[in-house]
Amino acid sequence: MTDPLTGYHDVQERIAKAAASVGRPADAVTLVAVSKTHGEEAILPVIEAGQRVFGENKVQESQGKWPSLKQRFPDIELRLIGPLQSNKTADAVALFDAIETVDREKIAREIAKEMAKQGRAPRLYVQVNTGEEPQKAGILPTEAVAFVERCRAAHGLSIEGLMCIPPAEENPGPHFALLRKLAGEAGVEKLSMGMSGDFETAVEMGATSVRLGSAIFGARDYGAEPAQ
Repeated sequence: MTDPLTGYHDVQERIAKAAASVGRPADAVTLVAVSKTHGEEAILPVIEAGQRVFGENKVQESQGKWPSLKQRFPDIELRLIGPLQSNKTADAVALFDAIETVDREKIAREIAKEMAKQGRAPRLYVQVNTGEEPQKAGILPTEAVAFVERCRAAHGLSIEGLMCIPPAEENPGPHFALLRKLAGEAGVEKLSMGMSGDFETAVEMGATSVRLGSAIFGARDYGAEPAQ
């Protein structure tokens, strides 16, 4: 099993090196430590080492472990990086500081309703299915810019950035380039792209946050989810 602290310090160094290679400061890239399937015993050492931004795939799993940790460490930022079901929207708005997987009209509408009801405003990203994979969540690239505009105009949502998960078997570079192009057209500044296998490429291509799980915590085989 990977020692989380070793993995954490290693990826910090690699992010800094990748950023420096293209003239970017290391602090231009936010490390999102993907803690899905990992318990407090793995997460706590990384928190104590200074990590404050964490990503989770499932609302229910997050509800079981994060409220107590956020009480102890109130400056933790929790991001939802997995698909959001409409019946979990209220719970997601209540718990998460950012939701990176807005990808359809119904979810945008439900998020807007819950934000108004709860008086909370998690930061929002639109997930783009850059590979146009039928089994994967995310709006199609050809619809992404118009969808961002509808989120603003029809639902009053402020969209902070775009997120993507390139197909596992393809070169991620063109997907990162496409996401960056769409972000420019949509007028958003943040790019959540890059996971454990390709984050250095993502940093070099302008990622503002990278989502790393197995590179920090070690691999766990929990089905066919992409290795963050």
